[in-house]
Amino acid sequence: MMERIDERRCVVRQTDDFTQSSKGFTLIELIVVIIIIVVLAGIFLTRVPIYQEQAEKAAMQQVEGALQSALVLRYGALMTRGAANERELSILATDNPITWLQKMPPNYKGEYYDPSPRSVAPGNWMFDLKSRELIYVIDHADYFKPGKDGKNWIRFRVHVDYEKILGSPDSGKELVSTLFESTEPYHWLD
Repeated sequence: MMERIDERRCVVRQTDDFTQSSKGFTLIELIVVIIIIVVLAGIFLTRVPIYQEQAEKAAMQQVEGALQSALVLRYGALMTRGAANERELSILATDNPITWLQKMPPNYKGEYYDPSPRSVAPGNWMFDLKSRELIYVIDHADYFKPGKDGKNWIRFRVHVDYEKILGSPDSGKELVSTLFESTEPYHWLD
């Protein structure tokens, strides 16, 4: 009988030792957790600029898509008002496309005549009155390859394409396509 009591005491001691060791972290465990957190934070912080640039490009492309849709609506409005010839529809290529939107983007800063890169802060839109182009000035340009002018901006224009009217070539031209596009190809996060 004595032996059974000693076994029980032994079991009780073992469980007490187990509960004492699981009450908190040891210093080594704490250091390992801190190192893991620092490594994960470092990885995240190196990726933040890429995420910012991707978000900026997505926001710019959203405005670009809205302007393409607005161009189609503007063309439809001109056609319903009777503008059918090349002269009347040429306003599509010279007008400021931002004015076609129901609500201007908050980062649209206005119209400028022959702007320089310092005219508008990065991350904003502007309209060049001289070239009749809409310009987006890039803020995060780590993965952007500038065009021929070497500036961190993208120029957009409305391209209208006319063809001779089928069946009666002497009667003039008709509009066959309208496109809101970049003036020159750009490479950004490709």
